[in-house]
Amino acid sequence: METASGPIGLFRFTIDGRQMPGLFVAGWIGALVGGSAALVGLLSGRTLPGVVLFVGGLAVLLVAFLLLGGSQAVERRHAGLAYAGPSPILTFATVVVGWYLTAIVVVTPLQLLGMEVGGPALAFLGIAIQGVVVLAILRLMVVGPGALTWHEMGVRRPDLAALRELGWGAMLAGPVVVVTGVVVLALVSVIGQQPTSPLPPTGSSSGLLLNLLAAAVIAPAYEELFFRGFTLTAWRQMTGARRAILRSALLFALIHAVDQTGDSFAAALGVAVVAAAARLPVALVLGWVYDRRGSLWASMGLHATFNAILLIIAERALAG
Repeated sequence: METASGPIGLFRFTIDGRQMPGLFVAGWIGALVGGSAALVGLLSGRTLPGVVLFVGGLAVLLVAFLLLGGSQAVERRHAGLAYAGPSPILTFATVVVGWYLTAIVVVTPLQLLGMEVGGPALAFLGIAIQGVVVLAILRLMVVGPGALTWHEMGVRRPDLAALRELGWGAMLAGPVVVVTGVVVLALVSVIGQQPTSPLPPTGSSSGLLLNLLAAAVIAPAYEELFFRGFTLTAWRQMTGARRAILRSALLFALIHAVDQTGDSFAAALGVAVVAAAARLPVALVLGWVYDRRGSLWASMGLHATFNAILLIIAERALAG
């Protein structure tokens, strides 16, 4: 049912006029039950009941978000909106739950087998898991229901044209690194907090190789698919290109700041602000590149080269 303000939203708690009220009700019940169980499990610490509650809660929460995404897509399709799929924010929340759940399922058996997974190897495994989850969630929530196709999200075949697009994007990496460096230095001098790298330098060639594979190959592929291919495309159909570029850039920047920590709340907040602001220049340029070229290859070329430059600079600084 379409109201004066559009389709019935997820936060309007009524089943009157909904196209598929069962999806809506089951989704919210699952979200409440799963979220509560995961929270209780988290607060219970590393006990067997706590782990079971946490993992079980995440599994229920993942299913609940999928149901809510389906409900939202049905309402938007019925209202005839240009983008008739789940919101990027809900889709990203589903991806995050999928990340944590899959990481636990994959890493726990390795630990039980006595395998030590840490350092660059653990980081590489984590980023690979994130890429698989992003592909699976987009297939289930966006491509499967017909909200967007892979082609509409900028996915193109790897041919000579793709190689040219990669090079076109890579040429922009140098200036963006310089701007990013200026922004970081200015903010660090004012705020006094330095963000940590998600892939710190290792001091070894094997560690650098793993970091490059993770940050300059896998991460640019799935992050560009999600933040530019899906998020920017969905918001562009709803708000236009400029707002979509800004929104996707802000989401990209904020997500890269949530894992920052500090000795106090003020320190953690300062680090998070610097980390988020440091991603804004490249995020805005990535959005502009994708919108202009219409292909993920160009933004992937910029993203991959940008990350590779920063990793090599960090390794050289450690060696020096």
